[in-house]
Formats: sequence, structure tokens, C-alpha cells
Amino acid sequence: MNNTLTSPPSVLSERLAAIRDYWETFLHDQEMSEAPVGSPRWFEELAAYRYEKLDYLPRVVDFNACAGKRLLEVGCGIGLDLARFARGGAEVTGVDLSPRAVALAKAYLAQQGLPGESIEMNGEAMAFPDESFDVVYAHGVVQYTDQPARLVSELYRVLRRGGTAIVMLYHTDSWLPWLVRVTKVSLEHADAPVVRTFTRQEARELLRDFRTVRIVPERFPVATKLHHGWKAAVYNRVMVPMFHALPKGLTRRWGWHLMIWAVK
Repeated sequence: MNNTLTSPPSVLSERLAAIRDYWETFLHDQEMSEAPVGSPRWFEELAAYRYEKLDYLPRVVDFNACAGKRLLEVGCGIGLDLARFARGGAEVTGVDLSPRAVALAKAYLAQQGLPGESIEMNGEAMAFPDESFDVVYAHGVVQYTDQPARLVSELYRVLRRGGTAIVMLYHTDSWLPWLVRVTKVSLEHADAPVVRTFTRQEARELLRDFRTVRIVPERFPVATKLHHGWKAAVYNRVMVPMFHALPKGLTRRWGWHLMIWAVK
């Protein structure tokens, strides 16, 4: 797919430049592999970790359901989800503030022999014409941007009428912030220039322009490989099994990720 860009890349605000510089340095989950960055084994190990940690993701997002559709991923990172959509037959375009991430996403698509493009672009001011895409996907991106409402308005603008936005936001009323307060162990990327959480009501307000909005809390405790020591041992051996022993009807509302399907 070759979308015609309507304007040159926007000049970044001071805050967005800081966000770009942060993610240039801290590629998400990069510490989970000791292989050379960008090597096939590096991508393989980061993908394995991502879909182990986010075990719900392949279950709730059908990466094969977008065959033949024009799909945009905003905040594509190194392209792991983008590649899954491409493998499922979608015509994919990924955008990211980080030039390093964009280059790695291109490399990953090429290594996998998959068509698609990855472009350095500000998601708050995208250079695509209105209604360019059938699906827009932004998993774990809105909470890290400077102006979330502006980014969501861009998702809405570039999505065709009747198209679907798939968005993930961090959930304020979740088990994970509670655990952080109790254990005094920081969240990943808590030091990012911007990081926000949203209540379900705030999420609905953020996506109020969409015709329908469906929100499903996901991301429940799984064993950590990122942390070590006695706190990690207690978490892995006690909390994770106890949490999953409870009826999902009781724990569903406390999911850390608000998975959102919004139809324009």
C-alpha cells in the first residue's frame, strides 16, 4: 500500500521530542534478549516474551481478520504486532516517533518476508488523508503521548466510516497499580516523560466521537521474568496462582489493560 502523504512531518513540541528521545533509548522489552539488536534471534526472543507476557493478545485480537484491509498501527515500535497483521493478509503501515524503532520494524518485516511499510511520524499530527485506513491499531501508545485527545482524534480522522479502532489504555482501577503501591516495585517505563492511566469512564470520554465503543479489561497477572529476588518469587508462586484461582467474574474488572474496540 502506498498512501499519499498530504504534508511534511510536523515539528515536534519539546515534550514530544523528549518522548521520542526516551523511546529511542529504551526500546520496549529490549532487556529480554542478549542477542545483537535487530538480529533474527533478537526479534524471536522479544516476540516470544511479548506474547507470553500479553498472553491475552492473540486471543482477543484476531490478527488474521484484517486480510485485504488497510491497517495502520500508530506506535508500531519494532513491528511485532505489525508483522502479525501482515502475516494475516492485511496491507500494513506502521508509524512511530522513534527513528530507531521504525528502522527495526522495517528490518523485521524484511526478515519475515512480509510486505508493509514503517514510517517515522508523529501520531498526533499524521500526514495521511482523511479516511485512509479500514483499521487503526494503537496498543499501549495513547498513554505515553503528549496530548492523548489529539492522538485519538487523528485515529478517528484517518479511519474510514464504519472502520474499527483497536486501542489499549492502562487502567487506573487495576490490580497492578495496587501491587506497585504494596511492593514499592516500579512499573516498567514509569520514568517515561509521560505515562497515564484511565478509568473506564475516562476512556469512553476520550473516544466519545466514535459511534460505538466496547471496553474489555484484560492483562491479568502472569509470572514475571523481568524482576528477580524474593518479591518476584512471592509474586510468581503465590499471587499469580491465587489470582487465577478466583472466578473471572470477580477479577475481570481489575484488568490492567483496557482493550477497546471503537467503530467510527
